[in-house]
Amino acid sequence: MPRNRKKHTAADSWQQSNDQSDDETSNDNASTYSCHSETHLADGPNGSIESGESGESGSAAGGFEKYEEKLLQAIENASDKAQQTRINAFQIINEVLVHHYIPDFLEDRKVTLMDAVEKSLRRGKGVEQSWAARIIPLLVIQIEALEDIGELVTVLKPVLLSTAQDGSAAYDARAKCCAALGLLCFVGVDDFGEILPLMKVLQSIFAGSYLKGDNSPSGASNDAGALHSAALSAWSLLLTLLPPGEFVALMGGGTGTGVVPSVRNLVGMLQSPILDVRMVAGETLALMFELGRQHDDEFLEDELPDLIEAAQKLATDAHKYRAKRDRKVQRATFRDVLHYLEEDISPEIGIKFGRELLVLNTWAIHHQYTCLRNALGFGMNVHLAENVFVREVLQLGPKMDEPERLRKTVKAEQRFINAAAFKARTISRGKNRDKRSFALN
Repeated sequence: MPRNRKKHTAADSWQQSNDQSDDETSNDNASTYSCHSETHLADGPNGSIESGESGESGSAAGGFEKYEEKLLQAIENASDKAQQTRINAFQIINEVLVHHYIPDFLEDRKVTLMDAVEKSLRRGKGVEQSWAARIIPLLVIQIEALEDIGELVTVLKPVLLSTAQDGSAAYDARAKCCAALGLLCFVGVDDFGEILPLMKVLQSIFAGSYLKGDNSPSGASNDAGALHSAALSAWSLLLTLLPPGEFVALMGGGTGTGVVPSVRNLVGMLQSPILDVRMVAGETLALMFELGRQHDDEFLEDELPDLIEAAQKLATDAHKYRAKRDRKVQRATFRDVLHYLEEDISPEIGIKFGRELLVLNTWAIHHQYTCLRNALGFGMNVHLAENVFVREVLQLGPKMDEPERLRKTVKAEQRFINAAAFKARTISRGKNRDKRSFALN
């Protein structure tokens, strides 16, 4: 069943074949960064580890009733006749589900919420469809019962597919539907007979960023590029579920028009003028080679020279017509891609949250983390610590014991008390020093 199957399929054989001791596998040069900085979000209610924990403790101490009431009202408003009221309701629901892991609370309300989301996707337009689609990944990540997840897939997958392929729908709404489709089926679908047709549909969408017939870059707009990158990202997430042998067989018989796009088409996407398309295409190529090399050490060796040349250009890109930040992000990503293609060494990234460390050491698990982070945003720290499914996917093991969490909360509160006392003492002494100085004068 979906919850019992390990979702890091593409990474398993790689890790088993490289089974070493902790000392052997440690990398002193591995990069480490916080989940908050990874999201590129400046600040927010749970943007930091401390705020995420305080939000949880606050809910246990009485704040729960406040956001519970807020969420209940939003679920009711999600079926209101006024479009703006429905949009505002979905925004509130998104905020609460991002910052709180509440599977028990959702148990009796999931059907109502699912119906509201389905109706907005079918009948809504533009912004309403975008916000409705955002709720789906958050809902499927929080629900724990297998039969409920199956019901979500049955009800929401058809309407998501219809909206994603609707050329008259807004690009942003279609992009959010593609992302939702990827996570929904990643969590809730075991049958490869269902996954492969969906991957084919997603490929038909991101094919809009392939090179034109004269080998010139695609002329897709920024909005269309965002759709193509979302579709390719969802396709890559589903790719991590395929066994290496089946993927290699699909590549052997693929011509770029079936389930798996040709490497040449993806290399052509590296010439896209849109950063997100280039980035996702580069990471997808690395993921494909990682998966193929688990089955065949010489997987697509003939395609490597052209791919390495394209990656080298992007890893050293200094064109001034690109934004400085875009150049920096692009170069960092394609240096990792190039290093993997040439040396077969995946980048190792450490993400600290609380007293735990998440290590991303394969392209498969890195992409799974990225898709979850894109859905959870500021709330990633909360779900890394609490969400059973997220911890299973990212191989974090059982949740930290509650006494340990409470002890950390008490220590944080004590630091705040000491800081407040220090500030009051400093102010008081400052006043006394002023009086003594005045008396002496």
